[in-house]
Order: sequence, then structure tokens, then C-alpha cells
Amino acid sequence: METVLYHQKLLEHYTCNWGQEYKILTWQQGSYNDLGDHFRILEFPPITERNMWIYATLGMSCLEDEFALELHMFSGEQDQMLVESLIVVAHYHRFGASLGHWHTINWGRGWRMDSSCSYGLISQPYLAGPKLEILTLDNNKSVHFYWLLPITEEEVAFKKENGAEKLEEIFEERGLNYLDPFRNTLV
Repeated sequence: METVLYHQKLLEHYTCNWGQEYKILTWQQGSYNDLGDHFRILEFPPITERNMWIYATLGMSCLEDEFALELHMFSGEQDQMLVESLIVVAHYHRFGASLGHWHTINWGRGWRMDSSCSYGLISQPYLAGPKLEILTLDNNKSVHFYWLLPITEEEVAFKKENGAEKLEEIFEERGLNYLDPFRNTLV
């Protein structure tokens, strides 16, 4: 399977799950250009059934990667900072260390100015469901589509001490507001 067809399959998977309306976004600063000609960030606007914006990588992983991974984030409003956040994570995944389920990434800054959510937790796509999570291609290769959830430094420390499953249980019990960049830590 060639790269163009691979990216086409990824896009079809996203649009089957989130609809045909989207924008392709680019970022002219930093590490965007290192990610190759086919790398993109997609922006899906809110729709009646989903009152939030979705930002998703397209081509974060390459066809030949042993573990193919794409990430998405949610926002209550249109948010260009999430484009940069996804690019930074994609660059780290491609050129630093391979990322996977329950890994955390440090952005070195908050989700937004004055936000204490300066880390991302790679989590299952609970809001989108199992239909989004895995795309199996014709050659039996699987691509995993995970949620990059902004979390606080205290939540990362809790995860390291108690495990990601326990952290996610607390998020569910305490009603994590994943759309609020200024939320308080839940641990």
C-alpha cells in the first residue's frame, strides 16, 4: 500500500466517524515541515450530535511503523493551540520515542495561557467508541486512533504512582471536564 492510499484510508476512517465536514490545517512554525508532505492536522467543527471541536493527526505514523498511531483532541471552542500541541507530539513520536497507550507527553506549557494542563495522556477514544479506535487495513495492519487528553502535573504524578487505570477511574468518578483548559486537578 502506498503512502497516498494509506493517508486516504485514514481520512476515510475519520470522516466515517466524525462526518464529511473538516478543514486541513497546517502550521508554518517549528517542526511541522519535518513531518513530511502528507502529514496534516484535521479540524472537525461541532455538529448537532457533538457540541465540540475535534483536532486530529493524519499521518502521525507511517505505513511501515510497527505500531501505527493517530491522535485527536477535543475543545469547546476553535483552538489553534491544539494544532501546535498535536504537531509537537507527532514530531516526538516520529523522531524521539515511539508513543502508545497511557504514555504521557510534556508540552512545556499549558493547553492555553494560565492552564495547568501542560501534559497529554494518550488514552482510549472513550467518547468516540470502539468504532474509531482501530482501523484494520487490507494487509491486516492496524492503526490505533487514541485520545490525547490534557492533564495536570499532579495527575501525571498520580498516574506514575498509582497507574493510568486508577487515574482514569478518578476522572470518571469526579466528572472530568475535558473541554475546560482551566480546570482544577482532580487528584
